[in-house]
Amino acid sequence: MPNRLASAQSPYLQQHADNPVDWYEWGAEAFDAARERGVPILLSIGYAACHWCHVMAHESFEDEETAALMNAGFVNIKVDREERPDVDAVYMEATQAFNGGQGGWPMTCLLTPAGDPLFCGTYLPRAQFQGLLANVTEVWAEDRAGVEAQGADISRQLREQFGAAVSAGFAPDPTVLDTAVEAMMADFDQRFAGFGRAPKFPPSMLLEFLLRAYARAADPRALEMAGRTLEAMARGGIYDQLAGGFARYSVDSAWVVPHFEKMLYDNGLLLRPYLHWWRLSGEPLAERVVRETITFLLRDLRTPQGGFASSLDADAAGVEGSTYVWTPAELNEVLGTEDAAWFSHLCVVTPDGTFEEGASTLQLAIDPDDPARWEAVRTKLLAVRAQRPQPGRDDKVVAAWNGWTVSALAEAGALLREPSWVTAATEAAELLRSLHLVDGRLRRVSRDGTVGAAAAVLEDYGAVAAGWMSLYQVMGDVSWLESAGELLDVALREFPDDAGGFFDSVATADDGVALLRRPQDSTDNATPSGTSALAGALVTYSALTGKMHYRETAETALAKIAPLIGKQPRFAGEAAAVAEAILAGPFEIAVVNRPDLEMLARMSPSPGAVVVTTGPLTENRPLPAVYICRHFTCERPLTDRDEVAARLGVRATS
Repeated sequence: MPNRLASAQSPYLQQHADNPVDWYEWGAEAFDAARERGVPILLSIGYAACHWCHVMAHESFEDEETAALMNAGFVNIKVDREERPDVDAVYMEATQAFNGGQGGWPMTCLLTPAGDPLFCGTYLPRAQFQGLLANVTEVWAEDRAGVEAQGADISRQLREQFGAAVSAGFAPDPTVLDTAVEAMMADFDQRFAGFGRAPKFPPSMLLEFLLRAYARAADPRALEMAGRTLEAMARGGIYDQLAGGFARYSVDSAWVVPHFEKMLYDNGLLLRPYLHWWRLSGEPLAERVVRETITFLLRDLRTPQGGFASSLDADAAGVEGSTYVWTPAELNEVLGTEDAAWFSHLCVVTPDGTFEEGASTLQLAIDPDDPARWEAVRTKLLAVRAQRPQPGRDDKVVAAWNGWTVSALAEAGALLREPSWVTAATEAAELLRSLHLVDGRLRRVSRDGTVGAAAAVLEDYGAVAAGWMSLYQVMGDVSWLESAGELLDVALREFPDDAGGFFDSVATADDGVALLRRPQDSTDNATPSGTSALAGALVTYSALTGKMHYRETAETALAKIAPLIGKQPRFAGEAAAVAEAILAGPFEIAVVNRPDLEMLARMSPSPGAVVVTTGPLTENRPLPAVYICRHFTCERPLTDRDEVAARLGVRATS
């Protein structure tokens, strides 16, 4: 019989609706039940595309014996980390504290009815999980007061450890950013590209920083690290060579075998450095990846309401990667011997395989010598692949992830002259404005045209405002700039701490449950931190409007992250990219009644540049020309194409 999760909005929670576990959603009802029953809480946090979440679900949550232990001794709460990143952030800190800095999903936490952690871990095999449940149930019955006191003490220690004010830094300057490039050189994989060892995640924010650093300082090392990594990923198994789009990460150092889930945030964020790599270099591979990835987004992740779904699962029919991998025999059957041999040579499909059971992921070791033949072969293989079991889709719309995607689609549509992409960006932006904006405040998620109850977090405000401003710069519709300003003003009221930084969540949630502490993490990880996302949006808004207060607020917030930029840039990639924009700007390019020069202006590689054709920067400028303003001081109007290109540093082939 379905449990309470049958009525949940989250697809991840609905995956557990038929478990024999008596699940609750996160909220006052669950905590009240724990207090009334006098039992601890079992908190399980995961997400729909998580492979090991599915494994633990099959082993334990679908098992009657395990469910009986859970139901008898605990109030069980299931949380979608993508829907409630604030809950996830707080208990991930606890999990890492319990496990020497290690964490992940599924996250398994045992809590007191007050929410204090007693145990925090990740995936647990069924026998180990059952043993833990039995042990905690026994100890709780024997000494509940002692256990609760221990949990309260753990919470106190966590608040002291993670709640301390960030040490004051100093405003980002060229020295800090050059030091970051040096630090990344030391961490760069000279053989396979990327940074660090396996598993390797696509470092979208670091790559954007390196491209911006090159645009500022012309350091060839920055461009080499970015270019080699972008090429390695585009040719590797982490990239879907048939259908476009990137998987979550590579399990090996050479980008060969991915963890097959595809996340919207990865693909939305990776579009930016690939597009900017093309803008800097004209690299055909970069343009191809942008086009194919956007095709993937529009085909596989777009929702009927015009937004973009969160992810595609790592598994299909319970088997990870089965949709995507190929054996030589399968290729022979679909393509015939000659085309199969040609394709296998290009895409490294071997008799031994590069994955499991003799199958191979597809890599593009060399470019096809016959593009028409390549397209014909891809079409055949995609048709056969479409008949295989397909990965499930988590179709909830996350505000921040859609904001990043709106930005990428709008800019790519303008630069690559694809108006349909700008139309798609507009429709997603309209969904965010009309549905996710409730009484002037953002909501985190929606699904099937219904907005969820969870309040947006800081990254949502920054990413959505940035997306709306990108659309304004491309479309010229000033309402997007006005909406972005209103959103930023809400963020500046709702999220600041008293030391010049920002919290990641609102002060009080509407669910009636107080978290152990208000989450605040300025490090950039899989996505930009809320602080970095908001700072980038504030810098752009200031450049577009001339209102310095927004820029100064961003500079103050980034000053606290500056030491991290120089010492550990892998955890401050977006902060470093925003710092580059601050150094290069305000840099305003107003194109007034010269559509023939508009594309040239958009090709400027400066990280601080904003480009507009309407709005405040174009007012009182009757002469058709390009107006270039730095630090709010404008040069003479330019009308000559070559002179505009030279002043903006546009590559010669543009």
